[in-house]
Amino acid sequence: MICADELGPVSPRTFPPPPGWSADGHRIKAPLEYSRGPDTVWVDGALRVRDGQALTRTARARTTAGYLELLGAIDRANPTGQLYVIADNLSSHTSAPIQAWLADRPRVHPVPLPVGACWLNFQEGWWRLLRKEALAGQTFANHTEIEQAVAGATTRLNHRARPWICGRPRPTPRHYRRLFTYRL
Repeated sequence: MICADELGPVSPRTFPPPPGWSADGHRIKAPLEYSRGPDTVWVDGALRVRDGQALTRTARARTTAGYLELLGAIDRANPTGQLYVIADNLSSHTSAPIQAWLADRPRVHPVPLPVGACWLNFQEGWWRLLRKEALAGQTFANHTEIEQAVAGATTRLNHRARPWICGRPRPTPRHYRRLFTYRL
């Protein structure tokens, strides 16, 4: 079982250097530059649920060709057995080239998610880990820096990967300090 999804657009945000102090002692206020430039990047990812290994690739746009490349990478990373790819219902996931690719590979089975049930896709939870590892608190100048950060974070997360299990773990048994006995 493979969970596939897209993250993005991730855009490089450059901030001006932090303002200093003026000669008369008041702090200089500089406006922040929150702007999306033409360097936006989409991150395509696939998470193998049984061992927690992830596969990511970056693309400049969210297209059918990019999803085909992700499916090809999933197919190469998992050469044996049946593949059930859980993904949302985007038009790029159900287009004619995707259907032709799936027809040539009968071991790959798409599993569309119901509308409004993105929580069933474990890749959504993995995006949170990737954002924290690669993107949180970082300033990127261009799309190549984002691609390098995503590749490095994926390698680090795969190094400490564990299987993804649905649900909460069982609570630990509670040990009571005193045992009360009641006499009737």
